[in-house]
Amino acid sequence: MLTFPKGFLWGAAASAPQTEGHALGGGKTATTWDKWFELNPEKFNNNQGPEVTSNVYEFYKEDIQRMKEIGMNSYRTSISWARLLPDGKTLNKEAVTFYRSYFQTLRENGIEPIINLFHFDMPWWLMEKGGWETRESVEAFAFYAETAFVEFGDLVKRWATFNEPLVHIECGYLYGFHYPAIVDFKKAIQVGYHTLMAHVKAVEAFRQGHFEGEIGIILNVTPTYAKSNEDRDMEAKNKADLLIIKSFLDPCVLGEVSKDLVELLKDNELIPTTIETDKEIIKHNRVDYIGINYYQPMRVKAPETSQVPAQTPADFFASYDWPEKRINPYRGWEIYPEALYDVAMMMKNDYNNIPWFVSENGMGVADEERFLDEKGMVQDDYRVDFMKEHLGQLYKGIQEGSSCFGYHTWTFVDCWSWLNGYRNRYGFYRVDLDNNLNRSLKKSGLWYKELSQHNGF
Repeated sequence: MLTFPKGFLWGAAASAPQTEGHALGGGKTATTWDKWFELNPEKFNNNQGPEVTSNVYEFYKEDIQRMKEIGMNSYRTSISWARLLPDGKTLNKEAVTFYRSYFQTLRENGIEPIINLFHFDMPWWLMEKGGWETRESVEAFAFYAETAFVEFGDLVKRWATFNEPLVHIECGYLYGFHYPAIVDFKKAIQVGYHTLMAHVKAVEAFRQGHFEGEIGIILNVTPTYAKSNEDRDMEAKNKADLLIIKSFLDPCVLGEVSKDLVELLKDNELIPTTIETDKEIIKHNRVDYIGINYYQPMRVKAPETSQVPAQTPADFFASYDWPEKRINPYRGWEIYPEALYDVAMMMKNDYNNIPWFVSENGMGVADEERFLDEKGMVQDDYRVDFMKEHLGQLYKGIQEGSSCFGYHTWTFVDCWSWLNGYRNRYGFYRVDLDNNLNRSLKKSGLWYKELSQHNGF
């Protein structure tokens, strides 16, 4: 029996734009996703846009009962900036009523709400001004964060500023996967810097307001493994670590941007525009905890050719296809649970053993209907095996002294996922798109109930 620490958080994660629905209702204004779907619906899987998703806006009370039924004691979701402050300044009273009821209902059912402020859903009114490219976004986000603390601080004791900030940076400004689908390394770095400063200013607002509780950030920390120990491959790994791990972890936890990262950016004419007082603000506004999303490792090697100054991250490191990898055949991602132990040791040894939790881990599967049994239950033993393997490695890290306080899966009910729509399913509950979004429990939900009841397996 692997028994986890007393009070360990067992739960799941989701986001406002992927679950709430009512994307342009209830006083909410458009985000980049609403606008992009309006402009280019053909980019979205099966024409599935952000309007309805899982309709948690209406179903949250029933869903919270389902959370309770499978033993969840915590749940992370996000607030929609465009719902709470439709024009960035004016408070939407309907949104306040909705979120207060949502968070209160979680608490009444013994489920701690962990509330994140930004999950890739840039309000359109700010995007029209340049979004994260403009310094105005920093103060706008800080005002939004403070508004949320004031309105919900009595119900929420664990806050997060951003979910996976690297995603809106990389996908929006390097690889073309998210709006505005720009490929510009210099802009990407500036967007990243403004995101970091928005986070820091939100933490500052939390501290200055003397709000009760803790504040952190959710990062997709992708452990990096080099093809070999040769100097060129190790250099590629180190550069990948600087961009993908240290870029946010160092300032958020240690209070300063890595000097090696600054040198790398300087050498490649990528230094962002800053303000002189930024360093002091970063230094004095560190987080209380870190959430880490882990799905798959990153394997790198030295690029065959590279440019100076770099035009893309591919000038720093190239992807390496490890011949011994094990693949999720339904999603195409590598399954490597050992990385979760490596993350646990990294947090212990490199980041002052700061409290942290696994804020996302999960297995996406397409066409999950093929695993329905005669009673209509998805037999997702593959998901149970995935969790067992990862929890085994996490347990090992905790036994060796890493301060991990919880494990959340992605996700509770199948949710809408950006351009992929409902292609890949992750939930403990299946959402039937052809039958009024009805929820039905999967086998993994039964196992998770046992896991939480026994605080281990």
